[in-house]
Amino acid sequence: MIFVVTGPSGGGKSTLIRRVRDSLPGLAFSVSYTTRAARPSETPGLDYHFVTLRTFERMAGAGKFVEWAEVHGHLYGTSKAELERKGARGDVILDIDVQGARQVRALLPGAVQVFVMPPRYGELRRRLMARGEDDAAAVERRLRDAREETAAFAEFDYVVVNGDLDRAAGELGAVITASRCRPRVRAGEIARILASFRRPGRAGTSRRSRP
Repeated sequence: MIFVVTGPSGGGKSTLIRRVRDSLPGLAFSVSYTTRAARPSETPGLDYHFVTLRTFERMAGAGKFVEWAEVHGHLYGTSKAELERKGARGDVILDIDVQGARQVRALLPGAVQVFVMPPRYGELRRRLMARGEDDAAAVERRLRDAREETAAFAEFDYVVVNGDLDRAAGELGAVITASRCRPRVRAGEIARILASFRRPGRAGTSRRSRP
């Protein structure tokens, strides 16, 4: 399955995803490509693939992205090759923006989409300022974009309000666990169970006698 997690910058998407991946097995992270510079806290290849504008545009022109968009003045995209490679081994979780989530929804309608909502505007501003990794102009740009992004919450399957990190991580984990229990997702396992009921003469089975 593919899980899409989105929301405004500073809402805590990346932290929630790390928490959930630590607690749930079989959940790979799709590392996005971006043209922005790496922040001091970020590791290339782990948080993002940092590339030049020319490289990104070449990849986009060659159709190598499942989705891509300009966000906060930079380009971001999800690689088809990475999504296919990691998806072949199990479930994949994406940390992308609202524009990208819409593109994924159109291409992969079965993807589970979760919107991470900050508890209030003032808290989002405080988090962005406390992060200390963007200048004042960049913070204001992200806050302006957040007003439009939060208005899109109703487009998503689930909303997680990230006011308390433990609670929010628990909710995101619950969404993933419940989604994995859908009949279509467990079709193979269910088919094997049903087949076991159709095999006569197995040890431990009995036939009901007629009255």
